[in-house]
This record gives sequence, structure tokens and C-alpha cells, in this order.
Amino acid sequence: MGRLFAGTEFYQPPKCERCGKLEHECQCPPAPTPRIPPEKQTAKLAVEKRKKGKVVTIVRGLPARGNNLPLLLSMLKTACGAGGAIKEDALEIQGKHVERIREALVELGYRVKG
Repeated sequence: MGRLFAGTEFYQPPKCERCGKLEHECQCPPAPTPRIPPEKQTAKLAVEKRKKGKVVTIVRGLPARGNNLPLLLSMLKTACGAGGAIKEDALEIQGKHVERIREALVELGYRVKG
């Protein structure tokens, strides 16, 4: 990827904010993203109808930063016995599974609306 001013006297290579070394020389471990406890989050459940009459249950309100959405999606899909995907910070589970998802999220400690 080209950098602005690369190859000129004004070019300043990017440096690590923690150790001050050039990025390619830095040995710092990646900064962990702080995890948000489930009890401080509220999941909003909704059922939407898609093309050709397909129904999906949507879980919104859980930010991607501070959550392991792929793991949570996997747990919900297993609990419902259905497929699903992550789309735009929302978890989509195929079918109408509001009660099962509510029970699973409450069991994990999340607050649930909808």
C-alpha cells in the first residue's frame, strides 16, 4: 500500500504508539480489545421475513468490538439447530427461534428485549 509522501523528504514511516519503534521492527504483542461483560449488554430480538417467504431471527445491539460474535453465533445456531450468519453487526439465524435464542442469551447473562 502506498503511503502519502513516500519517497520524498517528508515521508515519516509509521511507528508503534507503545514502544516508538518502526512498525516493521516492533515486537509488541497486539493490544487486546476489552471484553464487555454480557450483563452490561442488551440484545434486541426481531423476526424478519425475507424473499420467497423465508423467515430469519435477528439479534441486534451486541457490538462486534468487545464480543466474540462468531462464537456467539455458533452457540445460537447449535441451540436452534439452524444455520445463520453475521451481517452488519447483527446475528441472523434461519427460522423463527425467538424463544430459544432468548433462553440461550439469558443463560449466558445477556439482557434481552423483543
